[in-house]
Amino acid sequence: MAIQSKTAFLEHFPLFETLTSEEKLRLTQMVEVKVKPRYTYIYLPGEASDKIFFLSKGTVKIGTHSKDGKEIIKSVLHPTAMFGEMGIVGEDERQDFARAMGQEVHYCVLKVEDFKRLMRTNHQLSIKILMLIGERLRRAENRLESLIFKDARTRIIDFLKDAADQRGRRVGFEMLVKHSLTQQDIANLTGTSRQTVTSVLNELRKSNLIYFNRKSILIRDMESLV
Repeated sequence: MAIQSKTAFLEHFPLFETLTSEEKLRLTQMVEVKVKPRYTYIYLPGEASDKIFFLSKGTVKIGTHSKDGKEIIKSVLHPTAMFGEMGIVGEDERQDFARAMGQEVHYCVLKVEDFKRLMRTNHQLSIKILMLIGERLRRAENRLESLIFKDARTRIIDFLKDAADQRGRRVGFEMLVKHSLTQQDIANLTGTSRQTVTSVLNELRKSNLIYFNRKSILIRDMESLV
């Protein structure tokens, strides 16, 4: 890909807004732009944590598998997200997998060492990275507390509210959330079963609190969703 095309590609990422023109030029020389078909793995547990990734198009899930083979989804990422960043803070080997979801994904790849050099010359970028990692740790802690202290129905409702807060679009008094998740994905995210997700979503629909299909969820009243 030409330098001009890489520059346009990287303009999508707010993380790089603090870079100078010279730093942006260096970045375009270091970065690779890649495309993966849907449902393919970007990396797997056990691989070296020597690269970081920036998602431009599509949806990626980060997760792991339990000893009995059950998939556990830790997060679902959307365009402009950074992932695979634990190599920056000392991880040598991947603990999780990253996998494209229901559509082709476009992303750029940067070596951890190259990114660290960029961070050393741009303190604002370093602060942004620290804030991003800190926010992810906070969300992971909140999710762990939810798994311990909240019942399955509450966890599913919290997922709906969080999705609306993060990616929802207001339509009158309602909130529309477009997504690429199956009910099994929602179960894997909330630590429940697919049957429980189906039951809770149907109950909420019968109560006229939500409407849903395969690609979207419409929350009719955020305040009433309890």
